[in-house]
Amino acid sequence: MNERGVIFFLGRCTGVRGPGLIILIPLFERMAKVALRTITMEIPSQKIITKDNVSIDIAAVAYYHIVDPKKSVIAVEDVYSAVNQISQTTVRNVVGQFMLDQLLAKTSEINTKIKDVIDLHTEPWGVQVTAVEIKDITLPDNMQRAMAKEAEAERERRAKIVAAEGEFQAAQKLGQAADMISKHPVAEALKMIKADNK
Repeated sequence: MNERGVIFFLGRCTGVRGPGLIILIPLFERMAKVALRTITMEIPSQKIITKDNVSIDIAAVAYYHIVDPKKSVIAVEDVYSAVNQISQTTVRNVVGQFMLDQLLAKTSEINTKIKDVIDLHTEPWGVQVTAVEIKDITLPDNMQRAMAKEAEAERERRAKIVAAEGEFQAAQKLGQAADMISKHPVAEALKMIKADNK
């Protein structure tokens, strides 16, 4: 079973029971059920300003599970809500430390950093965060257009470089051919004969 029961006797925690049948003393004992399965929690989309002052919307997902049922009931009133709130705050704080280019290029490193910070905060609550993934980054329309223009300019630059390299190689081959012809007068004569036959 993936559940445990945290038992309270007249408001004082007496321990953790389960899995299996749990018998309580009516009126004196109360039980709080705690699920030990991994929980998938959506971190809602929120507006964040990056280090280079770009406003973006980020949505993420966190995976965590309870490792200490007693702490999860005693240390915090609602562990699920608490993890959700600390996750939203951490995503804002961590992402705000990076520039947009870094955010797009180093997503896996940023995910790990977010996970470590959340895990540090939730450890006293008996919760272990196993992973955090940024699943959606929405850029403003003007930023999308600017990035599209930049990408197009980069493609044009590369195309010009490739064309220039092709011309350079062709010129090199022509130069080598001219050197070879000048060293061999017979080749020059053959070239002239071919030109006359045409």
